[in-house]
Amino acid sequence: MLKLAFRNIFRNRLRTALTLAAIISGVAAIIVSGGFVEDVFIQLSEATIHSRIGHMQVYRKGYLEYGKREPSRYLISDTQPVVAALKSLPHVKNVMTRVNFSGLANNGRADLPVMGEGIESDKEASFGSATTIVAGRQLKDSDAYGVVVGEGVAAALHLRPGGYITLLVSTPEGALNSLEFQVIGVFRTFFKEYDDRAVRIPQAAAQELLYTRAIHSIVVSLDDTSATDQVVSAARAKLGPLGFQVKPWHELAEFYEKTVALYRRQFGALQFIIMVMLVLSVASTVNMAVYERTGEFGTMLALGQRRRKLFQLIMQEYALLGLLGGVAGVVVGVALAAAISSVGIPMPPPPGSNADYTASIRIVPWVLLLAMLTGSAAAVLAAILPGRRAAKLEVVDALRHNI
Repeated sequence: MLKLAFRNIFRNRLRTALTLAAIISGVAAIIVSGGFVEDVFIQLSEATIHSRIGHMQVYRKGYLEYGKREPSRYLISDTQPVVAALKSLPHVKNVMTRVNFSGLANNGRADLPVMGEGIESDKEASFGSATTIVAGRQLKDSDAYGVVVGEGVAAALHLRPGGYITLLVSTPEGALNSLEFQVIGVFRTFFKEYDDRAVRIPQAAAQELLYTRAIHSIVVSLDDTSATDQVVSAARAKLGPLGFQVKPWHELAEFYEKTVALYRRQFGALQFIIMVMLVLSVASTVNMAVYERTGEFGTMLALGQRRRKLFQLIMQEYALLGLLGGVAGVVVGVALAAAISSVGIPMPPPPGSNADYTASIRIVPWVLLLAMLTGSAAAVLAAILPGRRAAKLEVVDALRHNI
């Protein structure tokens, strides 16, 4: 029966070619759209990680919930044991400490509320591959009283490299302190809201500004983003009993989580639409083929073929056709993805960002499998009703089609 089914699908080559074309188009469309969505996820995740968040961050327990109101209660005074524990974990590439503060930036003419970070400059410069310096240069450890400012801060206060600003902050004891800094550079990250309020200074200067030697957070970068959950679990096992909480990047980036959820739903809807179109396209050719072969089916039934076997024959034919179309669609889809990726797709900045980017089509194994299964399933689903109708034909009526 399987050999007969295989021979039958090539009896009318034009109809078979049209059916295969529909399946191949649908499968290739799923591969291209799915690969595009996966590329968006990967580029967005890497931009989120390498802009400022890192692969994971470590805080005192309660800092994320209550630290904005009482940051001084959640300082990490002794960082050596924590840093040593983190460096001992697999896949850890670098460990950086940060001091967070908020205050006012003044250029001599106007004030602007800012969010500040005291950073280990050289480590952050090598880590922040998604941070673009639009003017000046990166901050270095040697810049004792240098500052790099977000693009929005520079525009609001009319700052450029070589200029000066004064930062005014409240210390943990409630006193006011200020220091003057020279603008070293202007940066742009993936997040416009952050760039509109962010300033970065050397960690020693931030500690002097706040009158403290402690830090607020520890940022960890890994050599493989896919290992994040594994490393986070190991870090929580080591640091949780010591009173620390460990957060992976995707829990800190609410924007990323919402974007992924949106694109997943859109891709699911697109896949459903393609499935419906494939079923309708294949169903029309199946109906036509079944009608033209009514006399043949009548003859088979008259010779003693069971109705169940007749239904199985039709289902096997279109299962084979769907499998052929699915495999061919994967080949076409991969070729299209490679061709499009070699050129690139210029993309405008996403909502909440100033940075445009070039998208490509990722070759993702699970998307290839999903596309092939969708094409095969569409052919099988389209054949069910015509196959049942053919299996229920009255022998006498069916034989009349041979006349």
